[in-house]
Amino acid sequence: MAIIMAAMQNSLLTFESSKTGWTTHESLETTHPYCITIDPRNPNRAYCGTFGDGLWKTEDIGQTWNRIGKDGIACNDITSVSISHLDNENKMYVGTEPTTLYRSNDRGESWQKMSALNKLKSSTSWSFPPRPWTSHVRWIELDSSNPDYVYVAIEAGALVQSHDGGDIWIDRVDETPYDTHTLVTHKKMPGRLYSAAGDGYFESNDYGQTWKRLVAGLDHNDYLSGLAVDSGDPKTVIVSASQGAYQAHSRTDAESMVYRRISSVDDTDSNNGSDEDWELVSKGLPEPHGTIISILAANPKIAGEFYAVNNRGIFCSTDSGISWKMLKDDIEWPKEYLSQHPMALAVS
Repeated sequence: MAIIMAAMQNSLLTFESSKTGWTTHESLETTHPYCITIDPRNPNRAYCGTFGDGLWKTEDIGQTWNRIGKDGIACNDITSVSISHLDNENKMYVGTEPTTLYRSNDRGESWQKMSALNKLKSSTSWSFPPRPWTSHVRWIELDSSNPDYVYVAIEAGALVQSHDGGDIWIDRVDETPYDTHTLVTHKKMPGRLYSAAGDGYFESNDYGQTWKRLVAGLDHNDYLSGLAVDSGDPKTVIVSASQGAYQAHSRTDAESMVYRRISSVDDTDSNNGSDEDWELVSKGLPEPHGTIISILAANPKIAGEFYAVNNRGIFCSTDSGISWKMLKDDIEWPKEYLSQHPMALAVS
């Protein structure tokens, strides 16, 4: 059984597979869902951050939701939520606009503000271009191998990290991605960070101390948003790309693509120049023009399986991103979604 949750502009869509097909449920109408994560220990449980209506939790795969965190999270504009995938770890984090980070050590029952993040030197330059007077936490990545390592991407401004769960922070380093939209770690490749950013694609093999920009073959390398890594093979990566922010997000003149890349090395030294170029993926995906940039996710339990959501629908690949199929036979995609911008995607 697979569970897909897609945050759209005005509601959250939940798709659940069964032997007879997919069932669809719509919830959190008018709350403006912005980010979503599914608890790896309990697929019935998920957390959804909304822009304007705080943080919500479900225990029944999205059938019902309860507002949580009112006493601990001071802001209602939740822009990122992440939960640890490591065994025996109960940590989860929430980021907001304006930029503030909160940590829970008990799966969302109570919250603590991580004040040290806002004391970093680079914080004076954090500014989100559409709303330059503010900034927000775009992505929180909890390391897949080390329970104390936390990475936070500020859009746009910095990629910073903590090695003690968020009490002390390390500021951005030289030649780091400036505008990370999605950051991924992989349990089979400790130390490697994958970044899809507004300034291209980057990888680090030393926990973010040094970075390499890898864009060979990536014709649309000016603006990347979605990123997913094969759960069974850390060398297989897919990204969504566009010529710029306007083309990526425009509801009237969008144009976006999906690219795939396989690293040709087995170890952590991908800086030897032997990695393969990016290749454009098109089989089974909608035409680029009119397609808002895709949100991507890997199935954490099935190697080689990826999902993508955009304004055209939900798409699935079962061959590591080479070809795709729209889930149109089982999932109805209402016409009003054709002009909506997907915000987040989670798969369990």
